[in-house]
Amino acid sequence: MQTTVRKSRKYLATPIFGVLMGVVYLVALSIAGSPVYGVLAFAVMVAFSAALLVARRRSETVRGLLDHRDERISAIDLRATAITALAMIAVVLVAFVVQIARGQSGWPYSMLGFVGGVSYVAAVIYLRIRG
Repeated sequence: MQTTVRKSRKYLATPIFGVLMGVVYLVALSIAGSPVYGVLAFAVMVAFSAALLVARRRSETVRGLLDHRDERISAIDLRATAITALAMIAVVLVAFVVQIARGQSGWPYSMLGFVGGVSYVAAVIYLRIRG
């Protein structure tokens, strides 16, 4: 009996998602009356997705970030994501304070802060229960 090894195509998820988001940008900007910007946004997303696939061949880091098989690179990715989250939280909080200091409602920033806070608490509870 012959066994065949299935090659994982997991690394394609991010570039495919990038191209799909490019299509979303194209449609949204076309509906908004800016089809040229839509085509430009689509082209940027396709170029970025293609660059990821090319870089994957030459870079162990990019390859690890795309296929998630290397535990060390996955740990780096997790830490980088946490640092990014802290930066985004700081930006949302500062933007909210600036908005309310100007006498405005701070509406988009309060909602972003709310969603971020609720998702953090939900994740802590879920991960604590899961063990």
